[in-house]
Amino acid sequence: MSASLPLVQPADTPLPSAPRDIAPLLLIPVLALAMLPLVGSFPTWVTLTVAGLAMGMMIFIMASGLTLVFGLMDVLNFGHGAFVSVGAFTATLVLLPMRGWLEADSLLLNLGVLGLAVTLAMVVTALLGWAFERIIIMPVYGQHLKQILITMGGMIVAEQLINVIWGAETIPLPLPASLRGAIFMGDAAIEKYRLLAVVVGLVVFAVLFLVLNRTKIGLLIRAGVENRDMVESLGYRIRRLFVAVFAAGSALAGLGGVMWGLYKETLSAAMGGETIVMIFIVIIIGGLGSVGGCFIGSLLMALVANYAGFLTPKFALVSNIALMIAVLMWRPAGLYSTSRS
Repeated sequence: MSASLPLVQPADTPLPSAPRDIAPLLLIPVLALAMLPLVGSFPTWVTLTVAGLAMGMMIFIMASGLTLVFGLMDVLNFGHGAFVSVGAFTATLVLLPMRGWLEADSLLLNLGVLGLAVTLAMVVTALLGWAFERIIIMPVYGQHLKQILITMGGMIVAEQLINVIWGAETIPLPLPASLRGAIFMGDAAIEKYRLLAVVVGLVVFAVLFLVLNRTKIGLLIRAGVENRDMVESLGYRIRRLFVAVFAAGSALAGLGGVMWGLYKETLSAAMGGETIVMIFIVIIIGGLGSVGGCFIGSLLMALVANYAGFLTPKFALVSNIALMIAVLMWRPAGLYSTSRS
């Protein structure tokens, strides 16, 4: 009897792919459809849903920078809200002097001024993030407690500096003329600015996904997180990549600050501190360090808040915490957790 030989797979046989976890992806459509009979009116449901998606996109833009920094660099930056505030106030250096252009009934002109303001805000916050990482974060890598304390102190200092430079009073920030009002789809009213927020949020998510998963830079960054010494032995300077990641995360916070300031139509130095709690709730819901989880968590939180505000306004005050508790009871590590060795 001949001995059986082990089967050897050909070299070109593809590796088995990991099963995709689609359960969190279904939460948003399931939630939206479940709310339709409770809301009762289809036009009202459409308005609430689009408004929730738009709010969620803006939250995601602000939170994506922080989840990126934590996921790739293991840094708990409680000073992230400072970049949100600085970005919004920096945009006023363009938006307020060029208010006449914003009042013009021209979508192209309005978007041009808004694009210039966003570009300036992102450049300033990226440079501020670079300096913040070099001076404050670098000495406390791997020390989470010190990171929390020192970055919270940095946010308090930044808030006071904003009061010194721009004053302690709130600054009105009206929307550009072409982005005011709503578009009517039947009886459903959808605000123009909310549509813009949805588009910008989708673009940011797509860019982050493609860069991290489809480019050499993203591959190097993810490899550096897993085994920094090995990647550096191949001649790549992971340190520079990590600094670039921190600057990019700060720039995203600046973009989110501009979008959030226009959404609220007022600016205050405390806006960063007010949003940081919401940002951390989103990151916990999504799973620490997961960009995809942050995206889903942001949309979930905003939709729940919108539906709750319409159906039971008192519950809307605690809807964020209730959602976080429900998700963590289902998945203690968040919707999409990133494991660390």
